[in-house]
Amino acid sequence: MQTKAFSELFPLFNTADSETLECLLSIAVEHEYPPDRAVLMEDAWGNAVYFLVSGWVKVRRLYAGDAATLAILGRGDFFGEMAILDESPRSTDVIALSEVRLLSVSADRFIQTLFKDPQLHHRLLQLMVRRLRQTNFRLQKRHQPSAVKLANILVSLAENYGQATQIGTQIYNIPIKDLADVTDISLQDTAKIMDKLNSKGWVKIEPERQVLYLTNLKQLTHLAEQD
Repeated sequence: MQTKAFSELFPLFNTADSETLECLLSIAVEHEYPPDRAVLMEDAWGNAVYFLVSGWVKVRRLYAGDAATLAILGRGDFFGEMAILDESPRSTDVIALSEVRLLSVSADRFIQTLFKDPQLHHRLLQLMVRRLRQTNFRLQKRHQPSAVKLANILVSLAENYGQATQIGTQIYNIPIKDLADVTDISLQDTAKIMDKLNSKGWVKIEPERQVLYLTNLKQLTHLAEQD
């Protein structure tokens, strides 16, 4: 991958200088995973940062033998940075939802790069704070109606990872169980709301291609913004 394409794909690197990008790409290791494969396992020591070149993954945590999805990540995002920054075991698993292609950079080399490029260091902090604010926003929405919370998640996925098409904004067809976990509503309510959004023409699901189109993003955004 060329340095320009790399910086355009990953917002983390849009302020990094060309020398930093060339260095990272020269040491990055490429990985490919099929759907349902564990990319990272809970309690594994953090030894690398992973950059999602294509595909979708879910971040999950195990509770008494049951798995709960905490977040959905798509193309252009990254994960694994928390474990290497505080030098502690990972607290979550990362599982491939679709076919996934990743680039990894070892913990030692990534930390060295952060020290050499203050702009990259600052950008990483900005994106980590942004994630924290998104989590806080979701907590503030926890008492909102289920439809509002689900619309908020769909709009967020579209804004962060969606691709514009003639049909609408395209995202991965996230499994209902994972949508329910991330939204913090029941599986039954999630299925009912998705069916209703589909019948209203606000979303279109193509399960055979594992594609979900947000065909009326304006109305979904309006629903997500309701108090």
